[in-house]
Amino acid sequence: MEIPEKKTIGDKIAELEAKRAELELGGGKERIERQHASGKLSARERVERLVDRGSFEEIGLFCRHRATYFGMAGKELPSDGVVTGCATIDGRLVHLASQDFTVAGGAAGETHCNKVADMMAMSLKTGSPFLFINDSGGARVQEGIDSLAGYARVFYHNVMLSGTVPQISLICGPCAGGAAYSPALTDFVIQTEPARMFITGPQVIKQVTGEEVSAEELGGPHSQMHYSGVVHLIARNDDEAIELARRLLSFLPSNNLEDPPRQAYSGRLKADSEMNQVVPVDPKVAYDVRDVIVRVVDNEDFLEIQPAFAANLVIGFGRLQGRPVGIVANQPCVLAGALDIDASDKSARFVRFCNAFNIPLLTFVDVPGFLPGVEQERGGIIRHGAKLLFAYSAATVPKITVVLRKAYGGAYIAMCSKGLGADRVVAWPTAEIAVMGAEGAAEIVFRREIDAAEDQVARRGELVDEYRETFSNPYVAAGRRLVDDIIEPAETRRVVARALESLHSKRELRPQKKHGLIPL
Repeated sequence: MEIPEKKTIGDKIAELEAKRAELELGGGKERIERQHASGKLSARERVERLVDRGSFEEIGLFCRHRATYFGMAGKELPSDGVVTGCATIDGRLVHLASQDFTVAGGAAGETHCNKVADMMAMSLKTGSPFLFINDSGGARVQEGIDSLAGYARVFYHNVMLSGTVPQISLICGPCAGGAAYSPALTDFVIQTEPARMFITGPQVIKQVTGEEVSAEELGGPHSQMHYSGVVHLIARNDDEAIELARRLLSFLPSNNLEDPPRQAYSGRLKADSEMNQVVPVDPKVAYDVRDVIVRVVDNEDFLEIQPAFAANLVIGFGRLQGRPVGIVANQPCVLAGALDIDASDKSARFVRFCNAFNIPLLTFVDVPGFLPGVEQERGGIIRHGAKLLFAYSAATVPKITVVLRKAYGGAYIAMCSKGLGADRVVAWPTAEIAVMGAEGAAEIVFRREIDAAEDQVARRGELVDEYRETFSNPYVAAGRRLVDDIIEPAETRRVVARALESLHSKRELRPQKKHGLIPL
């Protein structure tokens, strides 16, 4: 009997390299080509383009599932359908997972989920952001409850990471069933136009309700996922989604114990005379508040978040002299900038994110009130509006408020008024700070005088002007120390930048407790 020749170290290394190359192909060249034909990158291509060149360290390449039911025994699933590891983005450490649709449709089983959860745990240990690129048909049905238990572990780690390190989900393919709840638990969701995200598929809906619906209608970028606030940013393709993720990270600290990364900035703080003409003096004339925002931030660089959801309120990130700020602003050209249920939720969540990660808040106010109507009342506008009151009051980061024009009633309070702990409140001369608009207030305050007048129209006009002169201006509020200064619009950028600089070292102690009870 011939004794087999012993393998040399060179043979072992060659065997390792061959095995590694095979596994790195995922489902194989043919499936990767199909992925490309559908307009998508492969799992590893996404990682390579997301992180700094040569920085990716893969962890778990040789992992294997241990399922045996339904033909799974001995079935080879390279890396169990998910690429995991750590890398750097702009020189900063991140941990990530990228599902591989070429391997069993990216279906998530026990080992697959455990790999993802382990990377999340490392994010927590190292204080580094976690990014999850989703491209999966959902739970691996052949593994039954083991698959569900695996996803439960992922959800648990989503919650453990929440408020400690930033979490960003990229939806670059299907994200179906219970798997969709992991992105929903993260801080930001970026979805590509070809991707789909939904809980129940078309077949299930048809079985239950008899309704015909396509997957695109259910979970495409122009579906309720975008307009219901689940998705924060839409990208045309994988490359754009990756670029958005990198840009978003540039505004964020690596964890809750760090300050946001400050960029070098050498520009001068000079007056912007054109700002004086941006906002119409007439409170009934609409304008786009983003025209104000881009004139205040550095280099007109403003990353708007959730632009299609609750468009009557604008949120996003910008910089002032290189310092990142979170911006919240009423949008007068949509619903006159009134706060409704969705706008309250949108702003409250954003305020809480900024507070968790030490990002100062800059609020632009032009709000006529909370949106009236039976639908809003039945939907719980009181409860939802209270979320915004709670979020601003609980926030301990620097809070700067600029009153542009209207600031009426409870909505004025909710938009980070002095009473909610704003550190600096400035107003433009066009500001009207009052319980309500002069027309409505005059009808209440001067009802008898108007009714008794011979010329009711003329008398009403006189009394409206009287109320406006008395209350609908910033000077009364400034006299009560509810406004710190009244400034020329042209000076807004300079004033806000200096306030932010002086508040950078702000520290604020709060009562010791497990957590507050926000009215969810």
